[in-house]
Amino acid sequence: MKQNSLIVIAIGGNSLIEDNSNISVSSQYEAARKTATHIVKLIAQGNRVVVAHGNGPQVGFALLRSENSKDILHTEPLDFCVASTQGTIGYQLQMALYNEAAKLNLNLDVTTVISQVEVDPQDPSFKKPTKPIGLFMGEQEALEKAEKENWVVVEDSGRGYRRVVPSPKPKAIVELSTIKKLAESNVTVIAVGGGGIPVIRKNDSSLEGIEAVIDKDLAASLLARELNADLLVISTAVKKVFLNYGKPSQLALDTVTVDECKEFIKEGHFAPGSMLPKIEAAIDFVQKSNSRAIITSFENLYDAIYAEGGTKIVP
Repeated sequence: MKQNSLIVIAIGGNSLIEDNSNISVSSQYEAARKTATHIVKLIAQGNRVVVAHGNGPQVGFALLRSENSKDILHTEPLDFCVASTQGTIGYQLQMALYNEAAKLNLNLDVTTVISQVEVDPQDPSFKKPTKPIGLFMGEQEALEKAEKENWVVVEDSGRGYRRVVPSPKPKAIVELSTIKKLAESNVTVIAVGGGGIPVIRKNDSSLEGIEAVIDKDLAASLLARELNADLLVISTAVKKVFLNYGKPSQLALDTVTVDECKEFIKEGHFAPGSMLPKIEAAIDFVQKSNSRAIITSFENLYDAIYAEGGTKIVP
């Protein structure tokens, strides 16, 4: 990596929850702290970093709190819940990054930008929800929620059932200019949290929130392209991307081209709502920037960039 490289890192909302039986604020901070240690190592090498994060479990919690308190308080729409989780997760990541940097005697400027992301109101996802949010459920609980709460639920990659909501593709980042100015000033920025607050642009050019959750990897890819980032890193639960994942014939991918990735997609190797959007986000960034992308686990972040590790997608 060249000196002062700009790296956009997308981390998952699930990576901030290590144990579904312990989802307290303190345990989520501890997970954020562990993630921050690896990001700070990159900053210590002279890189500029912009962090995007998911919010699948957390936005599910926010909706559940809203639903359970509807008899005494107003309910909150999905776009409002996305905004809330941008603030709370951003706060935890800001604190974690600042504290971990201090341990290395780094004086780190870090901030969160509450980010709106424009989507197309005619996006087909509004008719066919696909984005998983909330915790994993057993089949019986999922069926009960579907009937009682009018949820759309699906089986998610062999790990259980989750609620799914519309996930329109990101078109434009409203606060892009602000994010760019901060990144150019060596501020570590947390942005497009949860994929960004989904908004539509009306005929009079004003913005209006809409109920959806944008895929954070696609939003991070768009952000990386617009910032002319040198590298996009997408964090996931596994060290590398696999073909035939979970089967005896599974094969880890080291370095693959965009064309190879497209062929693997046609062959059905990547699960929708799981690895597929990560691969698609990486392809989109690499194709349009002629740079590279890496998919890996957050604990392997540093080694994937500076040594062997992770799956690298190249032109």
